[in-house]
Amino acid sequence: MSDAPLSPSFDEGSLARPAMAAAEQLVITADDGTELVHAVSVAVRPGEAVGIVGESGSGKTLTCRALLGILPAGLSITGGAVRIDEQNLTHASERDWRRVRGTRVAAVFQDPASYLHPAVPVGAQLEETLRVTAGVPRRIARERARELLDDLGIRRVDLVLRQRVAQLSGGMLQRVLIAMALAADPAVLIADEATTALDVTVQAELLELLARLRLERDLALILVSHDLAVVAQVCERVQVFRDGRVVEAGATSRVLRAPGHPYTRELLSAHAAYGLERYLA
Repeated sequence: MSDAPLSPSFDEGSLARPAMAAAEQLVITADDGTELVHAVSVAVRPGEAVGIVGESGSGKTLTCRALLGILPAGLSITGGAVRIDEQNLTHASERDWRRVRGTRVAAVFQDPASYLHPAVPVGAQLEETLRVTAGVPRRIARERARELLDDLGIRRVDLVLRQRVAQLSGGMLQRVLIAMALAADPAVLIADEATTALDVTVQAELLELLARLRLERDLALILVSHDLAVVAQVCERVQVFRDGRVVEAGATSRVLRAPGHPYTRELLSAHAAYGLERYLA
């Protein structure tokens, strides 16, 4: 069977709204000329959840970092385009990216503790994000921080706001990071392996939270994971990455029930023991 990417099998009529974030035939290259991402296209529209799956090194995180304007040093976009709100930001300056990063597109990543200062109460860090990114006046930043955490299902909000990283669980820290990401009410949220390091119960709670936020806010969600069960639970569409390419894409139910690419079948076989079929009912 050919390894060429398959065309999506779903009815694209439901995707008539313009994409809030899109990579179009994206090529990412290292300074030594090594091409790491090969003509990848990803798009997400308001209220939609798109899953990106693939093994480590498949290009999924680099693609998402390009959508945030935060490619690692030594890498650059050498082909295709990155668009946020249909604005071409492929070669935008950092100043231009600061106008949209956090306000139009935001992200949460794995290991939330590494994104928070260990010596500063998380409430102070959330308030600073609200002031800097969302322009919330200092006098009302604390109340807005309370509202955000309360909306994310955190109990005893005032206590949590006073606590530091070492005093909070991984699930609680990830909620704090989600609150920071949502501080300026972005249109797009990228969750890159955001639930990977959490236990199963906390992971399920956070996935339900992301699903609720998407519906309530008409949020465009890109969910990156190596776990097909996670994607099956949340996303209507999925794209399978391998070696810097999209090898299969389409409606999640179709791709996971009747995969057309050998690599997708390998992923499904590897996940069979986890009861993936219960998410495809």
